[in-house]
Amino acid sequence: MSNKTHILVISQYFYPEQFRINDICSEWVRRGYEVTVVTGMPNYPQGKFYEGYGYFKKRRENYNGVEIIRLPIIPRGHSSVMMALNYLSFIVSGFFWAKLTSLKADKVFTYEVSPMTQALVGIWYAKRRDIPSVLYVTDLWPENVQYAGGINNTKILNLIGSMVDYIYRKTGLILTSSKSFISAIKARGVPNHKIKFWPQYAEDFYMPIEQSVSLSDIPKDGRLNLLFAGNIGKSQGLEVLPKAAKRLKDRGILVRFNIVGDGRFKETLMRLVDSMDVSDCFNFIDRQPAAKIPEYMSVCDVTLITLAKNEIFRMTLPAKLPSCLACGVPVIVCADGEIQQVIQESDAGFCCDAGDYEALAGIIEQVSKTPDETLKELGRNARRYFESHFEKQKLLNQIDVIFAKAGHTNV
Repeated sequence: MSNKTHILVISQYFYPEQFRINDICSEWVRRGYEVTVVTGMPNYPQGKFYEGYGYFKKRRENYNGVEIIRLPIIPRGHSSVMMALNYLSFIVSGFFWAKLTSLKADKVFTYEVSPMTQALVGIWYAKRRDIPSVLYVTDLWPENVQYAGGINNTKILNLIGSMVDYIYRKTGLILTSSKSFISAIKARGVPNHKIKFWPQYAEDFYMPIEQSVSLSDIPKDGRLNLLFAGNIGKSQGLEVLPKAAKRLKDRGILVRFNIVGDGRFKETLMRLVDSMDVSDCFNFIDRQPAAKIPEYMSVCDVTLITLAKNEIFRMTLPAKLPSCLACGVPVIVCADGEIQQVIQESDAGFCCDAGDYEALAGIIEQVSKTPDETLKELGRNARRYFESHFEKQKLLNQIDVIFAKAGHTNV
């Protein structure tokens, strides 16, 4: 019998989907934990199962010493109905798994990026085994459903709110990826001692890279190169970019928005770019392995973080923030709230409000005229702030202590 602490991780998304939980679990194995992940079949963000995966294929895998159990789910597709079925199928499969599995873990850790519904699987398992349950909230519900999902039906929101209250009540400890989430969770009646801020870190491959030659994907031709890398969805508010590009083109400012990634909004964004006659200002690059993104950052002048304008994103620190800071590249943020506070405190770049394409164009024009040495200093500030606030080993040491102290679910 193993003396290792066995952590059961509930995460609807896991390798080969690109989420930070992949690295967290790998690090826990290296730190001596036994780790099992209960997840779905990979289908994010394309909306269909990855090649080689299916209802009867690759249901059990091992990734960097992490045992993976894949539940049968409906792929998310490209409609709200399919996404709802995707969420529902995971908790239905998870309910039967939690009730019937013979797996014996010591602690449950739920990695909650939307949907919050997946946390029910961890609650059911922890209750059955009477073991501690930790919930990591990176997407706040029901606020995310209302503000990002556009659902305003009171009955639906109340039903979701009741589910969230149940999850919070049955969870021993709630970790949050932003400080702003804490007050929202406390407002639901959760006692302060059950909530702790634990920011997201960046993987080790996010670091400054000295790049003396161009990537073939990104020309070095005198244009200011800006990089957006990640999911291309409605939540990112990327429609601001062609509008800003139009302003810059009219002023004769030579820029290139390098968009690396995939997502449900990509085709719409490409149509917007064409309709506004700014195709020469955009360079669309297919989704890349996360470990390759620092190379793209190294040949760009600045990196971009954009979010749509709504209340939930004011409270959000997106996962890509520590990654950008870690690479030591100046950051332009077009988003509201807490993320602006980080950029201002770190002196790592420039900020404007979400959706403000005039202000964004003004910032980019300013950057185009900023001396290289000044931009390099902003990049060094970014890296220093990352090392103080988002460095991986420091945060993993904190989670070791958190696991040692985690309480049980029946609180």
